Amino acid sequence: MKIEIDSFEAKTKLLELLRQVKTGKSFTITNRGEAVADLVPSVGAKAKDKVAAAERLKTFMLADPVRGVNIKALIEEGREKSRREKN
Repeated sequence: MKIEIDSFEAKTKLLELLRQVKTGKSFTITNRGEAVADLVPSVGAKAKDKVAAAERLKTFMLADPVRGVNIKALIEEGREKSRREKN
């Protein structure tokens, strides 16, 4: 979950925000109530922690599951297409 923070406050508290981002927190910076930027951990930092990345993916998938898609049928369709392309 991203915490919203006004741009003026972000400017005055940037070092503290960066410390919090380093621990994994995310912030949405707003200007007059409109979201203009996200302050999030760098991709490099996220990639180093594979377990945390897997947990975030699991949380994301559970939050908005794909419905109405037959995964087995899609896999078989892909295999059949691959077989046809080889011949």
